[in-house]
Amino acid sequence: MSYEKPSYENLVADLKKLVETKNCGPILIRLSWHDAGVYSTGKLTGGCPNAAMRFTDGGEAKFAANAGLPTVALGLLNPITDKYEGFIGHADLWALAANVAIEVMGGPKIPTRFGRQDAKSSADGVDSFVGRLPDGDKGGDHLQQIFYPKGFDDKDIVALSGAHTVGSNHLDRSGFDGPWTEEPLKFDNTYFVEMLKKEYKPETTSKGASQFRNSDTNTVMLASDLALLEPPYRQYVEKYAADQDAFFTDYTAAWVKLQELGCSGLRDTL
Repeated sequence: MSYEKPSYENLVADLKKLVETKNCGPILIRLSWHDAGVYSTGKLTGGCPNAAMRFTDGGEAKFAANAGLPTVALGLLNPITDKYEGFIGHADLWALAANVAIEVMGGPKIPTRFGRQDAKSSADGVDSFVGRLPDGDKGGDHLQQIFYPKGFDDKDIVALSGAHTVGSNHLDRSGFDGPWTEEPLKFDNTYFVEMLKKEYKPETTSKGASQFRNSDTNTVMLASDLALLEPPYRQYVEKYAADQDAFFTDYTAAWVKLQELGCSGLRDTL
């Protein structure tokens, strides 16, 4: 039996095929974001992209904010994880998968660096997501409280929020319900365009979560989204709605920074 030696090119091709056949790009982006985004230097410290979620006995895998990730996202990735075991680490794979997904869905080509240190057990994760990951039902001050300790500014907050141009809220995971945009598998600047153009009315989901819906298209926005229409964020919403290239440039810079939070000594190649 012949054995094909793993290669970076084949890995990327397998990830592209996964995204294209399973339409799973949004959840792969969320997986990388929640793995890295627990980092903080404020009242809370520590946290980094270390794939601690793969340990389901406790820790980050049990966080309410990560609902669906250890089961759905990792279930989708498992065949690739197994195929490339020893070739790429878990946290590096999650970062690369998200970046491949962004490009496949029409977004920018984002560089990935490698060398993240994988958690050895659930105990290597952080204790709680509270104060580390944003809550969708809170406003602009809350976004600053979450993102400033990670080293991000207001422009970064808006740019990173632009990832909501893809994906949908799931009642069984977050309590929110519905897609942000009319084409939730297309990575572009539509999130900002629609936010400025549409009217959204408040509603409460069957899970008791407060959100806002456009009745014409059945798309939704959360309080943390609509907070971007106020200063100091609105200037960037208007900029990105008018200039997709500007959004892609700023998103790439902020996203790479996010994926590398708490890491050192990363390299350009596997």
